[in-house]
Amino acid sequence: MLFHRHSPIKLRRAALVAVATLSLQWANAQPTAGSAPMPAPAVGPAAAPAGTAPRAGAPAMRGNRGGGRGAPARPHNPAPILPALPAPEDKSFYAATDVPHGKVETVTYKITAGAEKRMHIYLPPGYDSSGDKRYPVLYLNHGGGENDTHWTASGFTQNILDNLIADGKARPMIVVMPNTGGVVSGTPPKPGVDDACTQEYLKDILPYVDSHYRTRAVREGRAVAGLSMGGFVPLNTGLTHLETFGELYVYSSGYWPGQVAAFEENTKALLADPAINEKFRMPIYFAAGENDTALFNSMKTLAVLQNAGVRSFWVMSSNGHEWLNWRRYLWQTAQIMFPEDR
Repeated sequence: MLFHRHSPIKLRRAALVAVATLSLQWANAQPTAGSAPMPAPAVGPAAAPAGTAPRAGAPAMRGNRGGGRGAPARPHNPAPILPALPAPEDKSFYAATDVPHGKVETVTYKITAGAEKRMHIYLPPGYDSSGDKRYPVLYLNHGGGENDTHWTASGFTQNILDNLIADGKARPMIVVMPNTGGVVSGTPPKPGVDDACTQEYLKDILPYVDSHYRTRAVREGRAVAGLSMGGFVPLNTGLTHLETFGELYVYSSGYWPGQVAAFEENTKALLADPAINEKFRMPIYFAAGENDTALFNSMKTLAVLQNAGVRSFWVMSSNGHEWLNWRRYLWQTAQIMFPEDR
């Protein structure tokens, strides 16, 4: 998938400005009594002391501070502090280790139009022996030119989840990896108009998964994430259907410069809702590498949400538009998913 390109020097300069801007926004934030303070974005290699914001590679958190004219109401659930990303050379977090293993199933289903499609589905350790226990579901989307195999073959999703669950760092969850090639779109949908990918999710993917697996079929039990082209699924499908999905995670993705104004216009009514932050179980998450071709697109898309007071995480990591980062983003975000069940 091609993104709007800028020179590495301009990218780094813009990224430093973005971090400085977020730091000023954090410094001006005044948390109210009983609320969790927002962590300052970390800028340096040292690990943060216990109880403070994580080191570089962990997120800057931007959220509404309350008290402003027209600002969304302060949400009831405090934002967590994400763990710092693994080092770029660290392979241990996605290695196959001596822990209880889940399994990955390959299934086929028919879409409304009649064609047969395929999904890969990760089931956590103990799924088959857990009786009538129901599980939350992460819908995890691949990038352009890829398919439903890539999150297991290149992303090692099954190993990442097995290891986190064994360490008690992630909630046991089902992970659904569909093939959205040819239907996902980089165009912001108009209000009330579902694009082809959204229609397939609502009419075909969700009904199949909820009828064949023991899912928690409520918005609190569904998260949606995607990398690169797949990042438009949380934006086009998740954001427009917050009655269906409670958590949104965008990895190395965002609208092209010519689409940002349309995104802002099309979401104006949604984001004007004073209770908008209550519709997100977690702050919306964006991450991109400092050499990522999607860096500027991601930043500009996130800025629309931030300007409306939507709580958000922004993570700028090392490296670029590659699996080295996407595996790390999954490892980081899986640890905060479905917080009410932890």
